[in-house]
Amino acid sequence: MSSGAEPPDTARAVPRKPVCKPVYTAADLEGLAHLGSLPGEAPFVRGPHRSMYAGKPWTIRQYAGFADATASNLAFRKALEQGAQGLSVAFDLPTHRGYDSDHALAQADVGMAGVAIDSVEDMKRLFDGIALDRVSVSMTMSGAVLPVLAAFLVTAEEAGIPLGQLSGTIQNDILKEYMVRNTWIFAPGPSMRICADVVAYLARHVPRFNGMSISGYHFQEAGADPVLELALTLANGEEYVRQIRARGLDVDDFCGRLSFFFGVGKDFFTEIAKLRAARLLWCEIVRGLGGATDRATTLRTHCQTSGWSLTAKQPENNIVRTTVEAMAAVFGGTQSLHTNAYDEALALPSADSARLARDTQLILQHEMGLCDVADPWAGSYMMESLTAQVAAQVRALMAEIAARGGVLAVIGSGWVHELIHRAALRTQADIDGGKRVIVGVNRYQAAAGEAPACLEIDGRQVRAHQRERLAALRAGRDGEAVAQALHALTKAARSGQGNLLALTMDAVRCRATVGECTRALEQAWPRYTMVPAYAAGAYAAARDAAPAWEAACAQVRKLHACLGRPPRMLLAKLGQDGHDRGAKAVAAALADAGFAVTLGPLFQAPDEAAAVAAQGGFDALGISTLAGAHLDLLPRLVDALRQRGLRTPVFAGGVIPAGHVRQLRDIGVRAVFGPGEAMEAIVAGIARELLGQVMHAVPQP
Repeated sequence: MSSGAEPPDTARAVPRKPVCKPVYTAADLEGLAHLGSLPGEAPFVRGPHRSMYAGKPWTIRQYAGFADATASNLAFRKALEQGAQGLSVAFDLPTHRGYDSDHALAQADVGMAGVAIDSVEDMKRLFDGIALDRVSVSMTMSGAVLPVLAAFLVTAEEAGIPLGQLSGTIQNDILKEYMVRNTWIFAPGPSMRICADVVAYLARHVPRFNGMSISGYHFQEAGADPVLELALTLANGEEYVRQIRARGLDVDDFCGRLSFFFGVGKDFFTEIAKLRAARLLWCEIVRGLGGATDRATTLRTHCQTSGWSLTAKQPENNIVRTTVEAMAAVFGGTQSLHTNAYDEALALPSADSARLARDTQLILQHEMGLCDVADPWAGSYMMESLTAQVAAQVRALMAEIAARGGVLAVIGSGWVHELIHRAALRTQADIDGGKRVIVGVNRYQAAAGEAPACLEIDGRQVRAHQRERLAALRAGRDGEAVAQALHALTKAARSGQGNLLALTMDAVRCRATVGECTRALEQAWPRYTMVPAYAAGAYAAARDAAPAWEAACAQVRKLHACLGRPPRMLLAKLGQDGHDRGAKAVAAALADAGFAVTLGPLFQAPDEAAAVAAQGGFDALGISTLAGAHLDLLPRLVDALRQRGLRTPVFAGGVIPAGHVRQLRDIGVRAVFGPGEAMEAIVAGIARELLGQVMHAVPQP
């Protein structure tokens, strides 16, 4: 699949979503085994608690983090004042990948898509004035989970808060990183040891803190439908339980501290059924692995409305999308919820849009009566039938994963990547062809209005402040103590002895940084690499020779004739942004249209991408950028190309605010394609630009 060639063991057809009938009757309930239970009773289809929201409404969480710890702290305090009941921390990409803010590979991404955390001192600033013994804190962190979680625990410790009083969740879900999100650091083997050490330490010392949040959200964002999202999430959860149980931990003890995280998209009825089926299936899985208690067999989940469903065109429509998705999460029985801001397809959310997202949940809780009844869908002909249908399809997919050798095997073979990628391509083709209606994008378009004001981050200022803080930290600490603590961490990684979280806490207490702790582990476990891939033929097959698509392909054929060969295109991801759904989809579409496409590796520096461009003789270079670092990375790329004497046309696509497009065009970027752009527009736009260049270069008679 790497350059359009499929692997020998091709993924089967993309799973179809459950099909709803126009009319349901009592006959649809016949033979359904899960009927008859109450909320709070196994198999927990109707919810994990007896009274559900009538007893305690779901927790309103605010997922946020940007710039440095001081700026994020102010945002957290404001969120709590305005109705948020728990905090969910978004870390920047260098932190996710275990780099300090002064590392050469981290520069462009510092503070851009989350908060920069380099040490326990940053963590203390992040939670300054926030009562960690009274506010639940969720942290989305998997790759650098050891130093980040250690910094949080040491922050509480140094504030005099007993660890037993902390509540919240650490994501600590590394398997999904290898499947979709790509913020891994080490290979799967050592990473699974890290996961288990975190769960074991928290179970013993921080009993109210969930040691793992098993995520399906990122599968949905990468292109998975609800059934595939649930199947992969539960398969990962089952693998974690097996691995942790193998270390001697009791299933009933640690399963009670596992939680889940699901995305909730626009397929309203199916999303409700998905969450109900998730509890049914998790109860079956844990019982099959030896769990017996209600607490161990109950699935508890956080949900987030779909980020991928947000549109950059007519962004106010996103308010409606998010509200309905939030209602699906509530009807499905979530324990906490984050609602996305309507402007997130354009940039980081503004203060006003974040407030509106919180108010959406407050309105649902206090004005609409949604908390009055536990599982109002119970007994519904349609919903109970749909729940059973989702559960059956998920069981079948999980059985296929098991038959292929399990989760680690399907990661290694690339099967799971192709399954998700093909699902994303089919969705994109349906949108581009108008089969799936997106109001304001492919139908019912209105004249473009003024873009809403977006939050702007001055990355240079954030980097400068972080460098100053790091320098002061290193100058004021006991260097010998730091070296000894880091050596102990390396030794434990190599030997397999000792709890890695406990040892990382020792290093963090000495003021070792996130990057230093990561490098200590790298002495034993080198950084993992993965070759990206795309599926040739899948996008074009789903377009059914649509006129607009055929016209774009004709442009490429004309370019081919002028060049005497297929036009060559390099697609690259720069910086620490590992979200590659868009890059892979564009690569597949360009290849299907007639380009010879090379998809570069993740996490390239601009000069590395320029070097590849110089070696490959490419006609064009495309950059996918989703994390806000484009104003730093793209100028550096253009400069690197020019230093090599190249005039390779550069194209960009992704989440790029309208105000930045002119700046990119001024430095030489030929075209900028925003979120929601149809593939034929991208293909035709690039082909026309290259045709113009070729025709201009041809000597006139």
